[in-house]
Amino acid sequence: MIESFSAIETPHARVLILGTMPGVASLQAQQYYAHPRNAFWPIMATLLEFDVALPYPQRVAALQAGRIAVWDVLASCERPGSLDSAIARASEVPNDFPALFRQCRHLRAVACNGGTAFTLFRRHVLPVVDMTGIALLQLPSTSPAHAGKSLAAKLKAWSSLREYLDD
Repeated sequence: MIESFSAIETPHARVLILGTMPGVASLQAQQYYAHPRNAFWPIMATLLEFDVALPYPQRVAALQAGRIAVWDVLASCERPGSLDSAIARASEVPNDFPALFRQCRHLRAVACNGGTAFTLFRRHVLPVVDMTGIALLQLPSTSPAHAGKSLAAKLKAWSSLREYLDD
């Protein structure tokens, strides 16, 4: 059984970005999106205009300052390796989204990082949270396993988050 991390949150978050479950590299580093070929941090650095080479705590602070929260749909699951397709469905335990939504009352969008996160969110979370006024987005996965889109194409899709961050 593997477990996700605590949320990167801020009470002023406008956007909540959701992965499925941290991969092996992230679990080893105890950092979100730690695989060196994952496009998450380059995309966030471009959108929020910070240096992607900053140490992890400063990148997290940049997300919070940019009003972005990050979490995973699942709190725990059984999964050999890093692929979402290897998650044992019977082992899926979602994170406590009602509590997170109470903390983050200014959310304007929930952005799922890939199709599996989107499917799991709809399966486990939509039935237990009020999404009134909050957009639900499925964005292309930033994972290096999702090589069907270039970094430029992923960045273009992820740039849609700007409209939810603007005042």
